[in-house]
Parts: sequence; C-alpha cells; structure tokens
Amino acid sequence: MDKLLKGYSKFRKEVFPREKHNFKMLASSQAPHALFITCADSRVDPSMILQAPPGELFICKVVGNLVPAYGSAMGGVASAVEYAVTVLGVSDVIICGHSDCGAMRAFLHPEKLRSLKAVEAWLEHATTAIAVSKDHHSHLEGDAYVEALTKENIVSQLQHLRTHPSVASRMRRGNLAIHGWYYDIGEGTVSSYADDSGSFHLLDEEAVIKAVA
Repeated sequence: MDKLLKGYSKFRKEVFPREKHNFKMLASSQAPHALFITCADSRVDPSMILQAPPGELFICKVVGNLVPAYGSAMGGVASAVEYAVTVLGVSDVIICGHSDCGAMRAFLHPEKLRSLKAVEAWLEHATTAIAVSKDHHSHLEGDAYVEALTKENIVSQLQHLRTHPSVASRMRRGNLAIHGWYYDIGEGTVSSYADDSGSFHLLDEEAVIKAVA
C-alpha cells in the first residue's frame, strides 16, 4: 500500500497540476473513442499500450477478456457494452487477449479450478474456443497451445459481441467497427484479427501498409 500512496502523492503534486485543465474538462463529461475490453491481468494496461490519455478509452477489464453472448449473463460486461455503444457512442470496440493468460492456461489444468467455483463458472463462456482448439490445435503443447487457445478465444468473443443488440444495430448502420487483438507482453506487440484471412497480423505491418498506400 505504501507504494500506491507514494504514487498518489506524485499524482497530486506533479501530474494533476500539469494536467489540471484537461481534468477540469473531463470532470463534467466523457467522450471516449473506443470501448476496450481486455483481461483483468495486472500486466495489461490499455492506456499505456495505446498511449491514450484519460478520456480516450472506455475500459472493461474482466478475467479472460470474456464477453458472454447477449442474454447469457446480463452483468457488468453486457452493461459496459450497451452503455459504451448506445450512450457514449464509441466508434470502435476492441477485444484484447494477451500472452501468458492465466484464464486460458487454467484449461491445461482444470483440476485447479475445482476450488474456484466463480472462476470456473465464468470460464464457461470460453467453451467454444476450447472446443475449436481441441479440434484444430491439439498438436501443440505448452505455451504454443495457450497462445492458439487465447487467439481462438478472441475470435469466439467477437462472435459473442455481435449478438448484443446495440452492437448489431450500430454495425448494420456502418458506424461501429469491432476488432480482435492479441497483445504479446514480452514483445510489446499487438496483432489484429482479420476476418478475410482468419488469422492475426501485426498492427505494425498494417500501419506500414496503410502509410505507404
């Protein structure tokens, strides 16, 4: 706790005075550009990854970056999606998984979940990803399998996201885009899922292609 309190002290003495004008503007309203749904993992910091200042991202962090299909779990994730898309009017929704995901790694040792009933129940929303991974990636082991499962989970959660009425309606109108990202913590890279190829591509490569074009 001491380390956190020292950080707050630095914020009050150095950061807030420097950004006081921006915070005054944020105090009355918010207008984020994107909803960023990612894992609760402490190593994943969307604002740092995207170098986004306060107010840019509406962030929803939840174990396994799971987005239950509409109606299956009307809780925090569903309400975050509905509010961000309908009320805040974000133009993009990003579902971001990451390397070394504990939620995905847990499926390698299901016996460890027996005493974690809430976690076990929540991870049922990854059932499709597990089934697909068993069928298509059973030849992989260890970290390679976890990465493949994590990426399949991102694709599965994008499918769940499309079942939300607010998302489906905005996508039909053409003013909402959804994205599936994979963040490699150790490499500091982000790969984006492409529907046309059914695979992930480094954002760095996409940025270069767009810049040249």
